[in-house]
Amino acid sequence: MAGHSKWSNIKNRKGKADAARGKIFTKIGKEISIAAKDGSDPELNSRLRDAIAKAKSNNMPNDTIQRAIKRGSGELGNINYEEVIYEGYAPGGVAIIVNALTENRNRTAGDIRYIFDKNGGSLGNSGCVGWMFDKKGLIIVEKKDGINEDELIMLALEAGAEDLIAEEDSYEIYTEPTAFSDVRLNLENSGIKMASAEITMIPQNTVQVTIKEDTRRINKMFDMLDDNDDVKDFYHNGDFLEEG
Repeated sequence: MAGHSKWSNIKNRKGKADAARGKIFTKIGKEISIAAKDGSDPELNSRLRDAIAKAKSNNMPNDTIQRAIKRGSGELGNINYEEVIYEGYAPGGVAIIVNALTENRNRTAGDIRYIFDKNGGSLGNSGCVGWMFDKKGLIIVEKKDGINEDELIMLALEAGAEDLIAEEDSYEIYTEPTAFSDVRLNLENSGIKMASAEITMIPQNTVQVTIKEDTRRINKMFDMLDDNDDVKDFYHNGDFLEEG
């Protein structure tokens, strides 16, 4: 599969999450609540099962998880979160997809537009950059704890994985979205510790950003998106030069 390593980006996000635990719990809680709309039993609802696994990997307390499930199923009153996708460009022609979970579309749309405008970007119409990305399941397993690569490949492929790429410090397992839950569950049941497991958007090609000011503005945009409670995740096709 063509593409570039996602693990450094994921590690950076995890580091920020550790520094703002309450904020990440809010985001994952919304994700659980939306998943629970389709049923509160994770054994019968694979999307909810995956969201709970994500919550546990971020050390979210069980009572917080259960409250989020009850909110989604209506036991604690009706909170109608919606999934909204925004697409546009950052400086340097970098394409960005923002996935938001909100109970107030107008507020969130205004916030996202402000973040783009503030940092030299521009929001576009739905679909304007989505065609540049492929929706995939992505599971990250770090190269530690005596992980056997051949065994990992066998476990992943027999559960329906599409590809496994060995990076310097991790293995990246790619799946079709429909196979993601089965692959993640098979690895979990086999005792494989996953550093990250999510449905993500993989860019088909990347755009190299060489102007330092563009890099600075894009990083500021990313920080503001991270800080917004309504933003579940965002994806981009930027390739940034390391500062030397």
